[in-house]
Amino acid sequence: MISMLIVWIAVLALMWFLLMRPQKKEQKRVQAMLASMEVGDTALTTSGFYGVIIDITDEDVIVEFGNNKNCRIPMQKAAIAQIEKPNAE
Repeated sequence: MISMLIVWIAVLALMWFLLMRPQKKEQKRVQAMLASMEVGDTALTTSGFYGVIIDITDEDVIVEFGNNKNCRIPMQKAAIAQIEKPNAE
């Protein structure tokens, strides 16, 4: 009976290391990326559009797309997939 309990604990621990831990690590990476956003950074949205961040609030950002200065779209921070700093090479 004890050996069966040890096997189940080992299976659960293995499942946690293979599934849950990488997911939490990715969530921390995304949260750190969103926390480091600044005005002027280039953002790639989850829909595939590139734009420049022009304003940041607690939950939302305003992104300017293309050369047209009238194309400013407010969106949730969760819609940002990737951030590029302008001075990063």
